[in-house]
Amino acid sequence: MKKLIIILSALVAFSSCSSKPIEKKAVDNKETKSSTIKDDSKKSVELLDNAKIANIDPDELDRAKNGYGQGTIVDDQNRTIGALDFNERFEKYNASAIMDNSSGKKICLTFDQGYENGYTSVILDTLKEKNVKAVFFVLQDYAEKNPELIRRMIEEGHIVANHSVSHYSMPELSAEECEEEIMGCHNYIKEKFNYEMTLFRPPMGEYSEFSLYQTQKCGYKTLLWSYAYADWDVDNQPDYETAYEKLVNAAHPGAIYLLHSVSKTNSEVLPAFIDKLTSEGYEFTIDI
Repeated sequence: MKKLIIILSALVAFSSCSSKPIEKKAVDNKETKSSTIKDDSKKSVELLDNAKIANIDPDELDRAKNGYGQGTIVDDQNRTIGALDFNERFEKYNASAIMDNSSGKKICLTFDQGYENGYTSVILDTLKEKNVKAVFFVLQDYAEKNPELIRRMIEEGHIVANHSVSHYSMPELSAEECEEEIMGCHNYIKEKFNYEMTLFRPPMGEYSEFSLYQTQKCGYKTLLWSYAYADWDVDNQPDYETAYEKLVNAAHPGAIYLLHSVSKTNSEVLPAFIDKLTSEGYEFTIDI
């Protein structure tokens, strides 16, 4: 009886995430369809186990907007204190900015895809050549305008992740609007590409305790970063040597790099950056 009550409570909490169930895309292969349904069911069970939010009153959560930045202060392993602090404070909402230290000398490359500037295919060519996988956070508009790049990301083993429908500041939205921004993009990618996203990066790195809670309710892990540099301004790009030095010097165990694919410099420096860190014993991973 006690177990039944716990399960029912968890289901109530989960159902509040979305009044509109995610549509499952029909597939021709019967075996594949069965496997997909089985996997979806397993994912829902894992979500209910991990959410741990049934006893949280959302009305009591802090809605103050925070603008995330990893900062420049580092520990003795060159890990940014801002990222470590974020993990400690918000792990309970399945949110992180740096991989666990037990991962050792591992690095995750992530790219934010707001609009296409002609360099994503070059970046994908480099990643393929170096046998490195990355995470691409896409806006719905980006996916709508660049389906061939989304398909290539999926086919080449990268993670396609959620960056929202409209790039609104999440802490400025209501619970319903948060859901629409997350699940709208989620459902579009699932319908058009038969792909299930599980990682979310809030636009502009802005968050509140309330928005992190809402993201978790929708079955997502929030992933920020432990290092980023000013690479997004296409009219003010750092030169090759400056970008290379910044990226290499920022390496640390469990690093999550944020890069923007609109940057010409990033597309040029990426091969040498990967080679350098690989030579120093780092391993690139998307196992986060």
